[in-house]
Amino acid sequence: MTSPTLYSTFLLYLLSELFERLPEVGDPAKPSLVFFFDEAHLLFTDAPKLLQEKIEQVIRLIRSKGVGIYFVTQNPLDLPETVLGQLGNRVQHALRAFTPKEQKAVKAAADTFRANPKLDVVRAITELGVGEALVSVLDPKGSPTVVERAFVLPPRSRLTPLSPEERAQVVRDSVLHGHYERVVDRESAYEKLKEKAAQQGAAVTTGGRAAGKAGPVGDAGGKPSQAGVLIGAMVKSAAHAIGSQLGRQIIRGMLGSILGGRSR
Repeated sequence: MTSPTLYSTFLLYLLSELFERLPEVGDPAKPSLVFFFDEAHLLFTDAPKLLQEKIEQVIRLIRSKGVGIYFVTQNPLDLPETVLGQLGNRVQHALRAFTPKEQKAVKAAADTFRANPKLDVVRAITELGVGEALVSVLDPKGSPTVVERAFVLPPRSRLTPLSPEERAQVVRDSVLHGHYERVVDRESAYEKLKEKAAQQGAAVTTGGRAAGKAGPVGDAGGKPSQAGVLIGAMVKSAAHAIGSQLGRQIIRGMLGSILGGRSR
């Protein structure tokens, strides 16, 4: 901001990038993106004429990209006439005129509006109070309307959380009030599957203990028989084989042979 030329160059770069990247939308009723440049006189202070012409050109063309540009300054005369002529919507707050130079500036500012036969614009500018402004906007055909004296409505919002009472009132006024006040904690699918898995695990454990009590087949003296030892070794070997790819292929081949299918 302390370097007006650098500020103007950055503005031109930013608007040029937007113009190159954004799609063409024609002449929308409302812009999709709006820039407000405060202290707008800094954009043009000591700026080269070529730079001013480029800014004017970009401002004129970027409107078709759905981008709106607003210059904020105390006096519209801070802007070049070529740029001022591209601005369709104008809001002018009060200007005080106590010296001949200030009176000349007020008259020049009044002349930037489309005249209203019912309003003395020069006098109105010096009489405007807090919250008042002279306003001229574009009509549906794109022409500026005659200047009118108007009140500016303050923003009807605040940047604070709602109070408990306000939140309760919003809930009561909702069309969904009465449907979701009662909390229902239904049994989820995860909980059902977890319970089922726990039951199956308990059943497997119980079955394993029952089978363990029988033990391997033994002879009359309580020692395992040869058949029992052989069966136990085959079971361990098969279990170990199932854990590998080759073992799985062998098991599938054996089952296929037993069931009459083709073996590998």
